[in-house]
Amino acid sequence: MYMNFKKTVSVLAITTSLTLVACSEAETPLNTNPYRAQGVIAGTLPEIIASLDAGEVTSEQLVGLYLKRIASMNTSGPELRAVLSINPNLVKEAIAADKLRREGSVLGPLHGVPILLKDNIETKDDLPTTAGSYALKDNYTGRDSPLVAGLRAQGAIILGKSNLSQWANFRSESSNSGWSALGGQVKNPHVMDRSPCGSSSGSGAGMAASFAAATVGTETDGSVICPSSVNGIVGFKPTVGLVPQDYIVPISVSQDTAGPMTKSVEGAAIMMDAMTQGRGNFVAALSASSLKGVRLGVLRVDVGEDAEVAALYDAAIKNLEAAGATIVEVGQADMLQSFGEFSYDLLQYEFKDGLNSYLASTPKAVTARTLSDLIKFNKAYEEIELKVFDQSIFVKSNKKGPLTDQAYIDGKVSTQSDARAGVIDKLLSEYDLGALVSLFGAYGPLVTPGEGENWENYPSMGSVAAIAGYPHITVPMGTVNDFPFGLSLIGTAGSDETIVSYGYAYEQRSQKRAKPAYKRTIE
Repeated sequence: MYMNFKKTVSVLAITTSLTLVACSEAETPLNTNPYRAQGVIAGTLPEIIASLDAGEVTSEQLVGLYLKRIASMNTSGPELRAVLSINPNLVKEAIAADKLRREGSVLGPLHGVPILLKDNIETKDDLPTTAGSYALKDNYTGRDSPLVAGLRAQGAIILGKSNLSQWANFRSESSNSGWSALGGQVKNPHVMDRSPCGSSSGSGAGMAASFAAATVGTETDGSVICPSSVNGIVGFKPTVGLVPQDYIVPISVSQDTAGPMTKSVEGAAIMMDAMTQGRGNFVAALSASSLKGVRLGVLRVDVGEDAEVAALYDAAIKNLEAAGATIVEVGQADMLQSFGEFSYDLLQYEFKDGLNSYLASTPKAVTARTLSDLIKFNKAYEEIELKVFDQSIFVKSNKKGPLTDQAYIDGKVSTQSDARAGVIDKLLSEYDLGALVSLFGAYGPLVTPGEGENWENYPSMGSVAAIAGYPHITVPMGTVNDFPFGLSLIGTAGSDETIVSYGYAYEQRSQKRAKPAYKRTIE
C-alpha cells in the first residue's frame, strides 16, 4: 500500500499580500526580547476586542499580524511549532467580518477575532482534524463542533489548528508532551528546552507566544490546566458536559471537555459565553470582590519540595486573603494515597469505544476505521508515527471489552464517587468551603525525545478534579527562573461561573502573568 505523506496542510501556506497598517512588529522599536509580541497582538482578548471596536485595527490587519508572527516564529526563529495548519480562507473571512462591522452588523463580542483550535476539534473550515497523526490527514469532515458553532455565532473566525500531543497524549505510556508526527515538537516559549505539557501544548504555547487572540484546548486529565500553567496563561476546565463534546476526537466520555486558554480570566469568560452557546453567563458573573467572605481550602499536596515555588504559593495565598478570602489550611494527603486505582482502566475502555465510533463517522478518505486499524497503520509507518514513542496505550485499550462489561460499570461508579463524594465534595462540606486552592507545582521536565518525560511523582488535585468532572481554573501565579506556575481553584459540579469569578478576583489582585522569556534553558 502506498500513501502520499506529502499531501498535508502546510503551516507556511500563508498569504503574503496583506497590507499591514497598524501595530506591525517591524515598525515597533524593540527594546525588549526580540521574540516578544508588540502592539495590539501583545494584548489580552478583551484588549484586542476593544481595539477592534474602537477602529484602531481591522480584522484583516489583525489576521495579517498573526500570520506574520507565526511565519517568523513557528517553523523558523525559535521554532515553537505550536501551529499545525492555517485556515486557507482566513483572510477572506477577516475581510468579510470588517465589511459587516462597517455596515453595523457586529455578531457578538468575538466579531472578527482570530481563534486557534486544538487539532482534535472539528471545524467546517477547509481544515482537516488530525489529532496530529497522518492517519487523519484527510479528515476533512465539514462539521463544526458545537463549541466552534458557538464561537462562530459570536463572529469569531478560525485562524487554524494548533499542534498537540499526538492523539491527545493517549497513545503511549512513554510519550513526549507536545510531539506529533504531523507537527513535530512544540516548545515552551518561556524556557524552550522544557516541556510545554500536553496534550493542549500548541494551544498553550501559541497563546503565550501571541499567535492568536485566544485558543481552545481539550482536557481528559490535566490537558488544559497543565499546559496553561507551564505556559503562563489562564486555562479553564469546565464541568464535564457544559461544553458539548460532539465532533471532537474522543478519549473519555466521563472526563473529556474542551476549555478556553487565554491571557486573562475575562478572556476565558468571554470564550465560555460563546462556547456554551448562551447556556453560561460568565462575563456578567465576574467581580473583583467575589472572594470577599469566601472560605478557601488551601491544599499543599501539589507544592513539591522547591522552596522558591512554595514561597510563590504562599504569596498567592496572601493575595487571596487580600482579595477578601478566609484561608483554611486543609489536610488531604491520606485520602489521595490510593485514589483513582481504576481511573486508567476506565479511560482505556472509553477510548476504545469512543474512538471506534468517531472513526466510523469520518469521511471515506480516512482508511483507519477502528482502533485496530490505527495500530496496523502505525506499524506500517512506524518510521514516521512511532519514531519518538510507541503505541502501548493503543494496544492496551484495544484489549478492553465493551462498556457493558461489569468491571467497567462498577469501576466507573466507584472512581467517580471517590473523586466527588470522597474528596472534593467531602472537603468542601467538612470545612465549609467555597472552593479548593492548589497549584501545579512542577517545573516542566526537559524535552528528551525518545526518552519520555520525568514529571515529579506526587498526587495531583488536578487529576481529582478531572476524574470528578468538576470545574478547575488555573491563573498565573508568577515565575521561578523565568518558568511560570499557576494557581488553581477547584469547585463542585456546576459552580463554573463562581470558580471563574474567584479566579478573576485573584487575578485582579495579583497581576502575575509574565511575558515569555524565550530562554534557551533554565541552566
